[in-house]
Amino acid sequence: MSPADTTAPGAVTPPTTAPDVTPDGHRRGALARLLRSELRLVLGRRRNVVLLVGLALVPVLLALVLFLTQDSALAGQGPPFVTRVTGNGLFLVVASLFLCLPFLLPLTIGIASGDAVAGEAAAGTLRYLLVVPVGRTRLLLVKAAAALAFAAAAVLAIAVVGLMVGAALFGLGDLTLLSGDTIPLSAGVLRVVGVVAYVGLSMTGLVAVGLFFSTLTEVPVGAMAATVVVAVVSSVLTQLPQLDAIHPALLTTHWFDFAEMLRIQPDAGVLLQGLAVQAGWVAVFGSLAWARFTTADVSS
Repeated sequence: MSPADTTAPGAVTPPTTAPDVTPDGHRRGALARLLRSELRLVLGRRRNVVLLVGLALVPVLLALVLFLTQDSALAGQGPPFVTRVTGNGLFLVVASLFLCLPFLLPLTIGIASGDAVAGEAAAGTLRYLLVVPVGRTRLLLVKAAAALAFAAAAVLAIAVVGLMVGAALFGLGDLTLLSGDTIPLSAGVLRVVGVVAYVGLSMTGLVAVGLFFSTLTEVPVGAMAATVVVAVVSSVLTQLPQLDAIHPALLTTHWFDFAEMLRIQPDAGVLLQGLAVQAGWVAVFGSLAWARFTTADVSS
């Protein structure tokens, strides 16, 4: 009898090779595919593309208005960031972000983040996503990552178009800071990049708020509206001196602290305080979204 025939009857012969895919590897692959699919969905959705195009048109319209009126009696009027645009196209990026921050940017991000989970529930596809071998926590992280990617795309749409149009219409040169000091163009570009990065990070708290509201309802419009209302109410509350005690913790209080990047010596403490507030909002509302989503009875 050959050695191959010595196996006892009924015994299970162990596999000669390891499985091609481990359960962990299968879950990681499913997570990566889900993330890619979610990014394509969010960034490719027609409504979201229209929103990004609308934001990108803001610096175009602002630049055209300033270009056409720079030799008229209206030249030099407006907020400081806006009046400096005609002297240096770099300021078009800053001025466009300054104009979009109070409402347009929060509205755009609120629509995308509020739709993250509620949109799937309304379409009846959320229960099918839960069949994918990825837990609810990871699924929520995928939704959050896609919403953050859209927020970054929204800020970059304004910044990139602003830089291109500003360079074309007004040129680029050494940057004159708010203090009156002038720094070389290369250093000025780095300052503007810092402004863009700070504004982008300042939107993370709003994304967390939108994600939380999105887990509460199957009506996307309700989650979107609630997210935008939080930003608007926060902005209103910052204007009330009677509420000075809570101003430092409000969502929008530090959104305009990007101006520190345009001083000769930026105050790192101010910038870090603003980012810490956003981190706090992310921690609180991210935890609430996780607690809701992982325990909710999903029927649609």
